[in-house]
Amino acid sequence: MRQHLILFAKAPRLGSAKRRLAAELGALAAWRFHRGTLAAVARRLGGDRRWRTWLALTPDHWPGGRRLVPHALPGLAQGRGDLGQRMARALRAPPRGPAVLIGADIPAVRPAHIAAAFRALGHADAVFGPATDGGYWLVGLARRRTMPGLFHNVRWSSPWALADTLRNLPAHRRAAQVARLHDVDTAADLVLSRLAAGAR
Repeated sequence: MRQHLILFAKAPRLGSAKRRLAAELGALAAWRFHRGTLAAVARRLGGDRRWRTWLALTPDHWPGGRRLVPHALPGLAQGRGDLGQRMARALRAPPRGPAVLIGADIPAVRPAHIAAAFRALGHADAVFGPATDGGYWLVGLARRRTMPGLFHNVRWSSPWALADTLRNLPAHRRAAQVARLHDVDTAADLVLSRLAAGAR
C-alpha cells in the first residue's frame, strides 16, 4: 500500500491567510511568507518517492496551485466545514495506505520528519507532530483511517489543541509522536523558526 502525504493549507491569496501574522507584519509580508513557505515545503517533500504527495488547498481547486508547486501534485478538496471536518475529509480521500497531513507553515520540516511519521505508523494507529504552541503540525493515521470523532470539539489555535485531540483517541488505539517543530502564526513564531533553522 502506498504512503500518502497531504499538504493542507489555505491558498496563498493576499489578505486571506496568516491573519495573525498579517496583523503584526502587514498583509503583504504575511502573504510572501505563506506563499514562499508553501512552495518551499512542496518542493522539498513533493518529489520524494517514498510517498505520494497531495495538495489540499482551500478554496477547493484554486487555479494558482499548479503554478505554485514545482511538481505536478494531485489535488484534494478540503470541502466545507470546520478545520477538523476538513482535515478528516482530506485524510480519508487518498487510496488505501497510511496518510500523514501537515500544515504548510512549518519552515523546518524535512523529509526525515515525514519518514519518521510513517515509520511510527508501522506500530501505532495515529501519529502527531507536536508544535511548540500546544497544537500540532502533523497528524497521521494508519492504513485503516477509521477514527470518527478524532477532531470533535478541539480548541483549534489554542495551547490545548493537541491535548483535546489525544483525548478523542479511542482507548484501544495507540498514538505516537515525532519531533516538536515551530509552526508560524505570529511574528514571534517566525523569529523562533529562523533561530531554530540557524542552529541546525
